[in-house]
Amino acid sequence: MKSALLIFAASGFLATAGGQAVFAQSTPAAAPTTQSGSGASCPSLLNHTFKRLQDESDQSLCQYAGKVVLVVNTASYCGFTPQYQALEDLYAKYRDRGLVVVGFPSNDFSQEPNSDKEIADFCYNTYGVKFPMMSKTSVVGKDANEFYVALASGTGKKPGWNFFKYFIDRNGAVVASFPSSVTPTDRKFVAELERLLGPG
Repeated sequence: MKSALLIFAASGFLATAGGQAVFAQSTPAAAPTTQSGSGASCPSLLNHTFKRLQDESDQSLCQYAGKVVLVVNTASYCGFTPQYQALEDLYAKYRDRGLVVVGFPSNDFSQEPNSDKEIADFCYNTYGVKFPMMSKTSVVGKDANEFYVALASGTGKKPGWNFFKYFIDRNGAVVASFPSSVTPTDRKFVAELERLLGPG
């Protein structure tokens, strides 16, 4: 679980790794390339379609254009699995201000052997998850889906474990990543979310 905590600062990313703080340049906003279902421009980063976990219906990420998107790779049998509850609480608290949490179950770390239906039932029955969840996918390695490849490229950080987190701003640019150990209730994490959402 070696990963860096990235916090977006006005002059770029403030990356903290092993107690050392260094600055890196932030990623510019992605240029709009397509139209979302709502008619708003869809940034290139969100121009991907996945199957929804519950029913395998096609879900374009373009529907989240203009929102702050929190992207999380998840697993059912991980020490961080209880973060599902905190993620759902965060979604319930901030969705009216423009937050959407999107979960991507993955077995890349050998802790999600379940089928999509089993994952969906587990998430809802155990944690009451209502935020959008996509079908099980790969987020690292040679089979990583193109969306996660773009997220890793934009931040310089790949998921080191389950419940690695990326923030995408309202312009469709990935602006920060947080390792699994940073919970959705962490003070710095919430501060970054509040900054991205803007005045309530």
